[in-house]
Amino acid sequence: MTKRIRVETSVKDESLIEARRRQIVQAGAKLFRDKGFHRATTREIAKAAGFSIGTLYEYIRTKEDVLYLVCDSIYKEVMMILSHFPRREGTIEGLREAIKQYFLLTDSMSDEFTIMYQETKSLPKEAMRYVLSREMEMVAVFEEILSSCVQSGVLKLSDDAIYLAANQLVIQGQAWAFRKWALKKRFNIEQYTELQTKLFLDGILHD
Repeated sequence: MTKRIRVETSVKDESLIEARRRQIVQAGAKLFRDKGFHRATTREIAKAAGFSIGTLYEYIRTKEDVLYLVCDSIYKEVMMILSHFPRREGTIEGLREAIKQYFLLTDSMSDEFTIMYQETKSLPKEAMRYVLSREMEMVAVFEEILSSCVQSGVLKLSDDAIYLAANQLVIQGQAWAFRKWALKKRFNIEQYTELQTKLFLDGILHD
């Protein structure tokens, strides 16, 4: 994974930095969701976080710092949840359950996923590389699950096919967040998950 970016601060108290940045992330995420990154201002972020613009700049240097902290916080939460997925190693049932839990996650965090993919392009290159590397950690979770199915003999996939299939699962889950406005006219999240899982498994299961 690309090295985590250090956001400069003039404050030395690590516990205070963590607490204040948590407030900044919450305020920034809401404003970026409601207004978009470019329309939201640092003054609005400070007000929403509950302190002055001067205090805000003790903990960040630019609005891009706020966006980076928001994206990093979202990925931390996602990876924490993914790491606790119930797994039945090397079984199709375990794969089904992982897909279900991931799709439910994207439904519950649809605003957060939308922020990341709409606004990541506004990050400096180094920060963008880091955020995109966190995306690949999500892909790696499904690579591991698919690989265990191959090792147990229930799937026959090459390494390239595993990599592509894992990427497809991540994209399919996030498509619900991006396209919910259209998809929910025909499906709820359970129906969407069931049909997407069927289509995916039909494509990779073979004798």
